[in-house]
Amino acid sequence: MIIGVPKEIKLQEHRIGLTPDSVKALTDRKHEVLVENNGGYEAGFTNEDYLKVGAKIIRTPNEIFKKAELIVKVKEPQMNEVKMIREGQIIYTYLHLAAAKELTLGLMKTKSICIAYETVTDDMGRLPLLAPMSAVAGRMSVQAGAHALEKNQKGRGLLIGGAPGVDPATVVILGGGVVGENAAIIATGLRGKVYVIDKSKKRLEELHKQFGDKIIPSESDKTDLKKLITECDLLVGGVLIPGAEAPKLVTKEMIKSMKRGSVIVDVAIDQGGCVETSKPTTHANPTYLVDDVVHYCVANMPGGVPRTSTMALNKATLPLLLKLADQGYKKTLTENKNYLAGLNVYRGNITLKGVSDAFNLKYTPASDLLKN
Repeated sequence: MIIGVPKEIKLQEHRIGLTPDSVKALTDRKHEVLVENNGGYEAGFTNEDYLKVGAKIIRTPNEIFKKAELIVKVKEPQMNEVKMIREGQIIYTYLHLAAAKELTLGLMKTKSICIAYETVTDDMGRLPLLAPMSAVAGRMSVQAGAHALEKNQKGRGLLIGGAPGVDPATVVILGGGVVGENAAIIATGLRGKVYVIDKSKKRLEELHKQFGDKIIPSESDKTDLKKLITECDLLVGGVLIPGAEAPKLVTKEMIKSMKRGSVIVDVAIDQGGCVETSKPTTHANPTYLVDDVVHYCVANMPGGVPRTSTMALNKATLPLLLKLADQGYKKTLTENKNYLAGLNVYRGNITLKGVSDAFNLKYTPASDLLKN
């Protein structure tokens, strides 16, 4: 199969779809890999690194989209990339369509086969291709929040861990999944006062066993979120409904009650955000103020650490990619229900319920379409 790896063009996105090691795994199996010129440079991978493992360096994205049967990316296709997608071409990347109507409609028109990293499942119902970037984003959320709390960033002027004789900052983490767990790793490491809120009692028990008294686990239906938000200095939004738009747990009214200079890091912004006042930002301009509360809502947080992120992502995405390349998408998806869950758009049809519900579009089960 001919596999294309275009350079990412989303603002401040420096990851790349494949590392040289992943390319070698494909070329060793006699697949042809086309990598855009200097596509991996910002992640620390040179053209020479790719040439050594058998890739071909291609000058323009147009040529890659024209020749490749399967496109491997990191972020969702930008609209000028959508124009280059061909009918029947396989697109393998993060999509987050439930928060992107224009992109969804654009991909439907291309009649391509779009497989989203973030909705592939495993036998435990987890999201193994989303997990590595959620882990990175969770860790970065507290790092970014700590920086935003500094006075010159318009924050409260607090150190998360406090100082001798000074209380630490209060960190509230919404969601105890991969994002929340990794945010807690950093927040407890910085010695903050850390609350983790989740609807699952079982999950909170797991986290309490992991962190002990370093966290305060709280069941969402037994927590006075409005009161807790008035007390917190850093709020991390890490809730997720797979493939669907994130629920708005924090309202505009709650924001008004927060301390001046407190910080919100909405990691759920890729899926629309879990805070009513959130809107996507970039690494170049990551924050803005609403009611004197600093909002950090970078939609591609792991792109800020592209080398770490690219290597972590490839460890998760390569096994499915090898199967797609070796045996084609129909056999691969029909043989494995977990891989099938990754199919979001198929030849003009929406095959993910969360996306169809978000935009009131017709939903067709992927299994029905692949029978033909």
